[in-house]
Amino acid sequence: MEPLRAALGDAKHILVSPDGDLSLIPFEALLDAQGHYLLERYSISYLTTGRDLLRFQVPRKSNGGPILFANPSFGEPGATLLARVSHDNKELAHAIAARRSVTVGDSLSDMYFAPLAGTAREADAIHSLFPDAQLLTGQQATKSALKEIHAPSILHIATHGFFLGDAVSQKASPGNNTTNNATRSSSESSKIESPLLRSGLALAGANLTKSSTSSDSGILTALEASNLNLWGTRLVTLSACDTGVGEVKNGEGVYGLRRAFFLAGTESLVMSLWPVSDYVTRELMTQYYAGLKKGLGRGEALRQAQLAMLKRKGREHPFYWASFIQSGEWGPL
Repeated sequence: MEPLRAALGDAKHILVSPDGDLSLIPFEALLDAQGHYLLERYSISYLTTGRDLLRFQVPRKSNGGPILFANPSFGEPGATLLARVSHDNKELAHAIAARRSVTVGDSLSDMYFAPLAGTAREADAIHSLFPDAQLLTGQQATKSALKEIHAPSILHIATHGFFLGDAVSQKASPGNNTTNNATRSSSESSKIESPLLRSGLALAGANLTKSSTSSDSGILTALEASNLNLWGTRLVTLSACDTGVGEVKNGEGVYGLRRAFFLAGTESLVMSLWPVSDYVTRELMTQYYAGLKKGLGRGEALRQAQLAMLKRKGREHPFYWASFIQSGEWGPL
């Protein structure tokens, strides 16, 4: 930020349209000349392109109230997978039994999505603030149900996000195959070329049917997300982890879920850049929606929730409060 400080003057709101690796950085966590986080001085909103500013001038009408997807029933992966993992790696097999949150194998079909019971409590807290919201949990939180929505005012999806890394640039290692319990993320190597097929969300049945081409699959790819009907949706919140991550190429920007939901039509998107615990995510999301209910802007509500967490003992590190960023229209709902 050093080269920009003189030009910023007394500005309080910064719009960032990042490119390449900068797309994976929460600018709020950068430090100013006095050693304070930029979060404490600026409101920061992200744009996928400068053309977003033109689209904001043409608002569209929502077709319904909020819809909340949470705590999908991912299902169990089956005895065959567990037996293969046990044979190939006893340590991983033990981890599956003990923590129930292990990403295994080299393809999407071998991934395991652990239950996220905390997301149900998160959705209940949001539902209490927006009682007209439709709540879909368990077996109801399906891919087909998500594909049938028509521009709700708010779409909140609390589940696992995943990103399949580029096999050319990433090499598999034992450390890449595990993820903490109740952490909403997964990653692996893959030979899939399209970045819109390498990121997605896990929904009901994700551990049972993992062919993204199947209508009853539990996997929603970014490509499928880009075809959702969200023209008129004020806010999409991806309360998962790694959902803001996609293929990063200098000159091309980021592809993945963050781009897909704007292609689908949403005005604003809140998403995460790295895995944070289920509990911390629920805490931040509850405060965020409370701010929206009070009439704060979609960007300012997130900033206030992050500032509140920054002031809490044990939550001062950006790891806890800076994982979520707000992209797109920042004004009130």
